[in-house]
Amino acid sequence: MSILIVGAHGMLGSDLVTILGDAHQVKGTDIEDFDITDREETLKAITGMRPEWVVNAAAYTQVDRCEEDQTTACAVNGEGAANLALACKAVKARLIHVSTDYVFDGTSRTPYREDDPVNPISVYGQSKLQGESAARAILDDVTIVRTAGLYGKGGANFVNTIMRLAQERDELTVVDDQWVSPTYSVDLSRAIEALMRASARGTFHVVNSGSCTWYQFARRIVQLTGGGSTVRPITSSRLNRPAARPAFSVLSTGKYTEVTGREMRSWEEALTEYLS
Repeated sequence: MSILIVGAHGMLGSDLVTILGDAHQVKGTDIEDFDITDREETLKAITGMRPEWVVNAAAYTQVDRCEEDQTTACAVNGEGAANLALACKAVKARLIHVSTDYVFDGTSRTPYREDDPVNPISVYGQSKLQGESAARAILDDVTIVRTAGLYGKGGANFVNTIMRLAQERDELTVVDDQWVSPTYSVDLSRAIEALMRASARGTFHVVNSGSCTWYQFARRIVQLTGGGSTVRPITSSRLNRPAARPAFSVLSTGKYTEVTGREMRSWEEALTEYLS
């Protein structure tokens, strides 16, 4: 298959280029190649390359900054997805659009399924939902992949931040009232390939199995890396961040397993491999 990875310099994009490149004809692009917020530029670029698949791994993911810059968040996460969908429609390419657990409000106490009601509580979540909705409206066969707590070797992420802070501080405080399924970008990349091979259509939740609070996640990171810091739990209200976060955004991967025949490994196993 010929595959275009948009956002190829990012954490997920770089893994997608490497992993998909083993078996497919892959090209990676980023903003210096074309800007997805520019409709004409995006159409021209996609028309010139004419891939069979486009994977949109480009996003404005700085959650708190999105609250202060809603225009950019909606342009990249919303309009950018629409522009890519229009370009894919023009060349009859399939689109995989990567989205987020933040489209949910976090009031559930059971893992979210793909057809559960969405209700984002932050600008970031709203902008990502805008992108989902636009892509679905334009393409009948779009594939939406929602993920959560993403970390990997490239780019800023929670795991690397905790590793750095554990070397700098004697004590770390991390929220213990937000539940998530941390996800290794390598595992997500492999799952995206599995969805492509299955020619999957619709919305899928793809995360490493199991769940934890960010405090539990941080404590495990420090344990595995031998950091000297003590990790202490705090409540989200003590941080007073600009953007609200869902208290519970654990995602069910049952639909992914049903379609691909593959199980997502546990977040503990994935984290151990990453840190090794």
